[in-house]
Amino acid sequence: MKDPTSTEPTRSKAEIVEAALRLAAARPWSQVGMADIAAAAGITLADMRRAFPGKGAILAAFVRSIDDAVLARVQVRKPGEAGRDALFEVVMSRLDVLAPYKPALKSITASMPLEPALLRSAFASQAWMLHAAGVAADGPAGTVRVAGLMSVYASVFRTWLADDDPGMARTMAALDRRLRRGERSLSTLDELCAGVRRVTGAVTDAIWPERSGAAKPPPATPPA
Repeated sequence: MKDPTSTEPTRSKAEIVEAALRLAAARPWSQVGMADIAAAAGITLADMRRAFPGKGAILAAFVRSIDDAVLARVQVRKPGEAGRDALFEVVMSRLDVLAPYKPALKSITASMPLEPALLRSAFASQAWMLHAAGVAADGPAGTVRVAGLMSVYASVFRTWLADDDPGMARTMAALDRRLRRGERSLSTLDELCAGVRRVTGAVTDAIWPERSGAAKPPPATPPA
C-alpha cells in the first residue's frame, strides 16, 4: 500500500501528460477535467494536485517535452546558412515531432486555452527554437525576435492542423512565406538597433569619456 504521507505521485508527470492528450484526442479539451485526467492516469486527485496545479501546467509540460525532443534532434547551423533556412528546418522538425498528437492538438486549440503557465512556456519554447537555429534570442532585439517567431509559428501551426497532405506542401509554403516576411522585418529591426547602439555609444563617450577609454592621457611632466 502506498504511504498516505508520500508526496510522490504514483505516475510520472510524462505519463499524466500522455493520459491528458489521449483524452483530448477522444473529446473536446474543454470537456476534460482534472478528475478525468487523474482517472485516466490511474492516480488520485491528491496525486494529481501534487504533480500539476491545473490543465495549463499539463500543457506547459507537454510543450517543454516537445522542446526537448526537437533540441535533441536539431542539427547545428552550418557556416554560411541563412537564419531563415535554419529556422525553417527547426520549425518543420517541431511539427514532425508533434504529428502523433495532431488529433489532441486540434481539440486543445479549439478550446483556446490561455492559461499563464502555458503562455510562459510557449514564449520560452520559441526562444529555444531560435537558439536551435543559431539566431540570437537575448536582449531587447531577441525579445522582439521571440515575439515575431511566436506570431509566425502560431499562423503556420493553424495551417498545419488543417493540412492533411503527408508531404505538408501547404504548411511548408506558409512557413517559407511567413519567414521571408519576418526576415525583412528583422533586418529593419537589426539596423534600427545598430543605429541606437551607435548613438548611445557616441553620447556615452561624450559624457563619460573615461568609461570608453576615450579620455585623453594627462599631459607629460615637463623636464626640469
